[in-house]
Amino acid sequence: MSVAQRELTLYLRRWCHLCDELIEALEPLIAGQGISVREIDIDEHEEFEDAYGEHIPVLCAGDRELCRHRLDEGAVRAYLLESRA
Repeated sequence: MSVAQRELTLYLRRWCHLCDELIEALEPLIAGQGISVREIDIDEHEEFEDAYGEHIPVLCAGDRELCRHRLDEGAVRAYLLESRA
């Protein structure tokens, strides 16, 4: 039986140093957890500009925002625990 792939969505801008820092901090936290991260560059997706603008990075699990600007390790760990099935 395979474990369903879980996905986080990261809204970012490629030139954003906070985005780079969040990715760097997130990677070891989710390593080996069966989590994929879908990166959406809002410079390439105009439909997200109003929602996120300069308030990036934003890390979401579905419709649930886990953190914004900096990694909230506690929120990500809580998501990892809740989403294990």
